[in-house]
Amino acid sequence: MCNDKDMTFFTCTQCGFCCHGESTVSLDEEDQTNMISALNLSREQVAEKYWRVSGSIVQMKTIDGHCVFYKDGCSVYRGRPWRCAQWPLVPAILGDENNFIIIKNSCPGINRSLSYEEFKKLLAEHLEKTSDRDE
Repeated sequence: MCNDKDMTFFTCTQCGFCCHGESTVSLDEEDQTNMISALNLSREQVAEKYWRVSGSIVQMKTIDGHCVFYKDGCSVYRGRPWRCAQWPLVPAILGDENNFIIIKNSCPGINRSLSYEEFKKLLAEHLEKTSDRDE
């Protein structure tokens, strides 16, 4: 996850850039439990107000072109989904420098003093340590 206190290559600024757009994040069972706990609401209340449920698929809602939780920062940051916590430190950066450049240009949390090779090495080590969750 991206909340590793030892990371020198990335620090989330909670700028919200990654929270904008019409796409949304799917929530696994652990995400749902963490979110319910962070919001201190019942599963039913959270589902009704914040989730889009289609069969067994649970996703966060989007409102006006952004995540339902984005209000000058993430209002559920402590209980945010693992995919949100992972972003922008995704494996796609490791295989393509262009992905790194695009993400680096849109995310102020990436340490701009690092070269792609330095960043890639640190990210690979980080992903190895945190590989306990599937993508």
